[in-house]
Amino acid sequence: HCLKAGNLTEMSLEALAFTCHFGENSNFFLVVHCYAAEIKHGDFYPFDGPDGTLAHAFAPSSGIGGDAHFDEDETFTFRTNKGYVLFLVAAHEFGHSLGLSHSNDPGALMAPVYSYKNPDTFVLPQDDVRGIQLKLFKNLSIIPEDPIPPGPTAPPTPDACDSSLVLDAVATLRGEMLFFKNGFFWRIHPQSNTPEQTLIANFWPDAPDSVDAAYESEQSDRVFLFKGRQVWAFSGYDLVRDYPKSISSFGLPKDIKKVDAALNDPETGKTLFFVDSNYYSYDETTKAMDSGFPKRVDKTFSGMTRKVTAALQNRGYTYLYSGPYMYEFSSRTGQMLRLLRNSYFLPCNNY
Repeated sequence: HCLKAGNLTEMSLEALAFTCHFGENSNFFLVVHCYAAEIKHGDFYPFDGPDGTLAHAFAPSSGIGGDAHFDEDETFTFRTNKGYVLFLVAAHEFGHSLGLSHSNDPGALMAPVYSYKNPDTFVLPQDDVRGIQLKLFKNLSIIPEDPIPPGPTAPPTPDACDSSLVLDAVATLRGEMLFFKNGFFWRIHPQSNTPEQTLIANFWPDAPDSVDAAYESEQSDRVFLFKGRQVWAFSGYDLVRDYPKSISSFGLPKDIKKVDAALNDPETGKTLFFVDSNYYSYDETTKAMDSGFPKRVDKTFSGMTRKVTAALQNRGYTYLYSGPYMYEFSSRTGQMLRLLRNSYFLPCNNY
């Protein structure tokens, strides 16, 4: 209601003020003043020019408590990620106006680092919903007389400690291992055993919001992300020119709707694409699909009768994921060696 009252989708950052009420007859309310501000604007918290600090807000109190100030040197937009979406910045700051602190959840609106989300489809993440409910009502004797029916919320941030976790994709990036789930991925550096979780959109702003499969081509120094019938290629952080493309650009049949998993073997220069119970072999050097494919997965990887949901080649071993499990094979013979949990490479550090 606060955001609606502020009319942020049409706001030109001229000074405005509005009141947030909780219940028609409730005496619990917050008056919020917000305006664009110069670097020095009289509150002892100067801005720093373009980028850096985008805005700031004050926790509820008298005087300037609850007020939100926006850096007038920023490029604010309504929807595009070529700047900072005003709706997202304002929603974050109004969280502070209501008393919320920064969240450790990288998917939360109240995370300390700005991340782009489409404002037309944005739903409040569960961490923020829980936070505002606890902040406003746990220690208050008032209860809204006209409670707002619960609306949709974003899915929870994936937890590496969830024993039932099913990964969307696994890949590598210049020595790091990447584990994808929903709109997030974990990064693990070879010299560290501590996963770092981040939003896909924070790392690759032009990437899809989630992925079906992923792999790194060391030959071209690119990471490929698959979603539905399309594939995105990135060199470092940057989207490669002319991408996204159709997955049929690899030579896959045009009737294939998605790739379930992919892996690249840098020793052979081959990339395997897993689709249902079959797989295809693509030559990274000739940029063509190998003849004699598709082949059944279980004919090459003996005993792998389950659907492959993610895949990885690492140090001479092939790892095929299915559900919360990972099957280890010899890349040379195709013999199954071990059945492992997903946590083998993606550890839980909540202890």
